[in-house]
Amino acid sequence: MHDSLSQLQLLLARRGLDLFLVGQPENRRYLSGFTALDHGISESSGALLIPRQGRPLLLTDFRYQLQAEREAAGCDLLLYRRGLPALLKTLLPKFSARSLAFEPRYCLYSQHLALQRLCQSLGVRLVALDGEIERRRQVKQAQELAAIRRSVALNEAVFQAVYPSLRPGQSEIEIALALENAMRIKGAERPSFDTIVAGGPNAALPHAIPSHRPLATGEPVIIDMGLVLDGYCSDMTRTIVLGTPDERTVSLFRLVRRAQLAGLAALRAGVSGREVDLAARRVINEAGHGPDFGHGLGHGVGLAVHEAPSLSPRNRKLLKAGMVVTVEPGVYLKGWGGIRLENMAVVTETGHEPLNHDSTFLDL
Repeated sequence: MHDSLSQLQLLLARRGLDLFLVGQPENRRYLSGFTALDHGISESSGALLIPRQGRPLLLTDFRYQLQAEREAAGCDLLLYRRGLPALLKTLLPKFSARSLAFEPRYCLYSQHLALQRLCQSLGVRLVALDGEIERRRQVKQAQELAAIRRSVALNEAVFQAVYPSLRPGQSEIEIALALENAMRIKGAERPSFDTIVAGGPNAALPHAIPSHRPLATGEPVIIDMGLVLDGYCSDMTRTIVLGTPDERTVSLFRLVRRAQLAGLAALRAGVSGREVDLAARRVINEAGHGPDFGHGLGHGVGLAVHEAPSLSPRNRKLLKAGMVVTVEPGVYLKGWGGIRLENMAVVTETGHEPLNHDSTFLDL
């Protein structure tokens, strides 16, 4: 993403910043092409050091050397053997750096203290630079949209392959594993999040963890699944019924579907995430189930499965063409279960481009 890199370097120059240390994995990949994952915020696979001029430096260790050489051709590669702070201690003086920017949202307090001590010892100003890369990642380029379309199509193909085999009596975890196994077999890199399969009362938990509970005939079952293909995520939710649904299930399902369609109808460039959320939420409120829809309508999807922008009551920022979002209203009733439907769409100037084409259990 060379345009974004050059824009960041111009930003550094305008703000009088010499270097920008980027460790957040999706941001690091977006700017360098380096695809290694962190196994947790305290286990980094490397950092990108961006000067205000010239080529960025990819700082990593021996484990990732060959991968970095293959993937990050636009960066100079430096290996650290005594940790990142020790390497920075030698690098900052070489750049005659007077300031170092860092990502405050992806930095442990202990890491911040270490950076602070290092900068103080070298007379370097440490500056938090928040959200600049994430903001640029919101509007997808053509090649990113193509990758997301492929990811969504594969996710649907996985669902369509597994769905016909589902039977009452199977456990939630059995179905979740079948879906994730099919993802791998069909070419996905990995699930984009832990697959959710939740039946009966468990479906009242929006982020339920699959259990060994067997699914019963006629109950609503939420299946929330996504995968990563070529680095880009997909995310889809279907609420299915194995057998014949009762009147309550049909009524709530149709309510949630109407809310989803209302949200999609409101989706376009120039409206706020709050307005889109309200369009769907109004449908559920008017049916008397407002308190049972307690989360935002949707979120951005890209290199991360949850990223900006949000479709929520709190987001007053205007949407732009090229953003990719989910639209996923739900109704959750303690002791009974829940209904959630989720599709992805690309925001356009006049509306949206639907990314999902699977219609299984979208209409009852």
